[in-house]
Amino acid sequence: MTFRPLRDRVLVRRIAAAAQTAGGIIIPDTAKEKPQEGEIVAAGTGIKAENGMVIPLDLQAGDRILFGKRSGSEVRLDGENLLIMKESDVLGVID
Repeated sequence: MTFRPLRDRVLVRRIAAAAQTAGGIIIPDTAKEKPQEGEIVAAGTGIKAENGMVIPLDLQAGDRILFGKRSGSEVRLDGENLLIMKESDVLGVID
């Protein structure tokens, strides 16, 4: 199945956090927080300005990003849990 986000929305795949601390303590799944780092899978075309012009997004597929804990809406596509969020919910791009 193909999915294309509309306007200023992006489709994000969470990047799993480490299962072990720097001190060697293994963190069980029940105690882990959801990761706040992800990879853009697909991006919309952009925001339509008042004059009718489309302002493209600063994000593109393949970008690694940071986002807020409660950002986006969780969806399940092709058996994979993904997030759909607005570009404004993205805190920054990791180079």
